[in-house]
Amino acid sequence: MIYLKLFLEFFHIGLFSFGGGYATLPFLYHLADVHKWYTTKQLSDMIALSSITPGPVGVNVATFAGFTTAGIEGAFIATVGVILPSFIIVLAISKILDKFRQNKYVQSIVYTLKPAGCGLLAAVGVDMFVNNINILGMFLLAGLFFASLTEKRDPIFYLAVSGVVGLIAGYFNLTA
Repeated sequence: MIYLKLFLEFFHIGLFSFGGGYATLPFLYHLADVHKWYTTKQLSDMIALSSITPGPVGVNVATFAGFTTAGIEGAFIATVGVILPSFIIVLAISKILDKFRQNKYVQSIVYTLKPAGCGLLAAVGVDMFVNNINILGMFLLAGLFFASLTEKRDPIFYLAVSGVVGLIAGYFNLTA
């Protein structure tokens, strides 16, 4: 039964999350609240891992969430569930895409969906910031922000510094 629920929930996410992988986050937070398959802290970790691993963020998060919920089978089912709606839609409209590309109604819908997606992303960003705030993270954010303003380095450098600080903080249990 968990597999069917997992598939249906991630199919729903794949069907209604417009705007890329990060647009799935409000749905994933909702799953954490309603089904208790994972905690919001675990979801934050999944998002962080999904952001640095290859592949689309939404698919990666679905895979991690499915694995956390129901192991390897759950990862497969959640991944298929989140990808399947896009696959079906693209398959269905691929033949008639050129007709609708210039359609004013389709353009209006897309134009309307963009700010809604931005609003959802902003809400998730604020929620993640408020629920995961700690002093070390604030100092790291401020320090790296000001360092990035004064020294133009590759973003990978700042990511590596954050990772090293996170490893050290985790080793010494400084994140609580």
